[in-house]
Amino acid sequence: MGQGASHDTQNLTLEQLSQTIAQRFAQKSFSPLEIYCFSSVFHSLADTESGIQYWSEATLCRFLELPDALGVGSAVFQMASYLGAFPLPSQAPAILTHEALLKVVTILTERYGAVIKKRGKEIWLGEIYRSLAIYDKGIRSSLEDQEKENADLKPRRLEEGSSNLGFAIDAPDDGNEEEGDEEDDELVLAALDSMDAIDAFKHGEQSNVHHSIIPTDNFLKLVELLLLIAPIDAQQSLSSLAPDLSDERVKELRQAANVIVSSFGVENHPGVTYRTFNTVVPACLPFLFNGLNPLFEHFLFVKDFDLAKRKSDPASPTKKTKPVIPPPKLVADPEPVLREPGEILNLTLLSQLSFFIKGSSLFRCLRPLYSGNTHGFSMGSFEKQVFNWRAPTILLVKGRLLPSTPSCTRERTLQNMLPPKRLPDSVTPSSPNHTVIYGAYIPTQWKRTGKTCFGDASTQLFQLSPTHDIFPASSYSADYTYFSKSPTNPPGLGLGTPIPPQTASSSHTSHPLFRPGPVSLHLDDALEFAIFTHLSDGGGSFCASRLPGRKGRDWQDRFEIESLEVWGCGGDEVAEAQRREWAWQEREAEARRSINMGTGDQEMDRELLRMAGIISGDRSGGSIG
Repeated sequence: MGQGASHDTQNLTLEQLSQTIAQRFAQKSFSPLEIYCFSSVFHSLADTESGIQYWSEATLCRFLELPDALGVGSAVFQMASYLGAFPLPSQAPAILTHEALLKVVTILTERYGAVIKKRGKEIWLGEIYRSLAIYDKGIRSSLEDQEKENADLKPRRLEEGSSNLGFAIDAPDDGNEEEGDEEDDELVLAALDSMDAIDAFKHGEQSNVHHSIIPTDNFLKLVELLLLIAPIDAQQSLSSLAPDLSDERVKELRQAANVIVSSFGVENHPGVTYRTFNTVVPACLPFLFNGLNPLFEHFLFVKDFDLAKRKSDPASPTKKTKPVIPPPKLVADPEPVLREPGEILNLTLLSQLSFFIKGSSLFRCLRPLYSGNTHGFSMGSFEKQVFNWRAPTILLVKGRLLPSTPSCTRERTLQNMLPPKRLPDSVTPSSPNHTVIYGAYIPTQWKRTGKTCFGDASTQLFQLSPTHDIFPASSYSADYTYFSKSPTNPPGLGLGTPIPPQTASSSHTSHPLFRPGPVSLHLDDALEFAIFTHLSDGGGSFCASRLPGRKGRDWQDRFEIESLEVWGCGGDEVAEAQRREWAWQEREAEARRSINMGTGDQEMDRELLRMAGIISGDRSGGSIG
């Protein structure tokens, strides 16, 4: 823009400035066809009052097909009302007019990149926080007082976390903003700068996120929705994704949402602060809000669209048409999101995984490889079912924490193989849930461990219950994954424990003391017990927890394995390659069994085969030794 244009922009009213921003977003972020579709959708369902067309909360919820059972409509409408006022927070909550709703769609579908290029994702996440938060000048002081009293307070139930906060949005504070607020407002500045309108940005338009909080109840409901919509496609209606939202499914969603929200430390707070939100989401839930993108892209598709019927300006159709609903995706017999649930993995847990593993690697392409309760809890069964999968795998293990004092011989044997000092469990004895779920994402093919572990820096350890936490690979060492039957190595399988160097003395030790890595998961060679160790100082192959409530905490969860599953990523092509490998191994094994060396003595023939290295001494010839 030239100086004249800049001067004109600076003299716009706030309403005119908001409209200009919406127009600029539309010009740079959408195609003419998408603008036409959006306008058609808006005008077909808009209410009119005093000559202004707008969308109500009921209209927005009906169009997006938000389930009544989740009760999330008010939280989504609050989010939209805030984003509709962008980049002028003092104008929130905004009436969802054509221009306001266009800004909502632009931001939630992440089309802002055409306008906002610098630190886009990071700043976008800040706007998401603002849209969910309530503002109150007294929040920060009350939180500081509460933190001082937390040592004497019992943790409150998650469902009671924010009942006293309400939904009112107070005026933002004008002064005493803390360091970092200027960066929080960079998205606002960049939007205005794109129109040479920096002078229009007043200090009164800055919102101090440090005087805000996301009420726990609102956040919990939103996370339930995010779990439900995680697998949704851009042209897929929510009703087709979840046609029957049963009471059991709602219960699953609520339980998983409670686990995720607990990562934000809400047990001792009335809600989620900006600092906690900005720490937990990038570290443990980087893809938490990805489902909002395809959900709000429904605004950009029109059912029964016909270019021949278009006679007016595509940006402003005047004739009110039949109400438009998002069309279902036109795919014949679409692949299910999850072909068959396991004992641990179900649709809800799969959505939870997609919050930190890209959904393109999970939805509609996972294949069950191994289940302990189906194939048997043995290293041999695990090896047979998993080792020929030439793509990433996900390991899930579930069990109940063992008592501090061994109650049987097997538990005493486990205790005796570990160092004498026992770390506390990750949950308190008074906690109602002593069942834990840990897991790992292994990006490389499984193999037997020799002197070194396998895997790479994209390997991840994680916990899915009773708290959601991620332990990414570190650069300190590369002892990522091992699978060993040797007593001189860690006997069993796991991640994060280094292979000890083999010495003459260790080769004569039948049961050496097992020392888990600083952050590690170990399953014994009988697949009977598992141990997850967390030392806050780190120093191993995986990073320590970055959750605010777990910093500085050491723990070790010892639990009896109830379920163990391995799922393969990669889809049909990788599954077919595995089937071909199994068939080849079976043919080779059959050929070895039928070999006759001509000596007339079957035992001598087999001995010659062993000496030649064709078969091993401890196998029957069923596979390559």
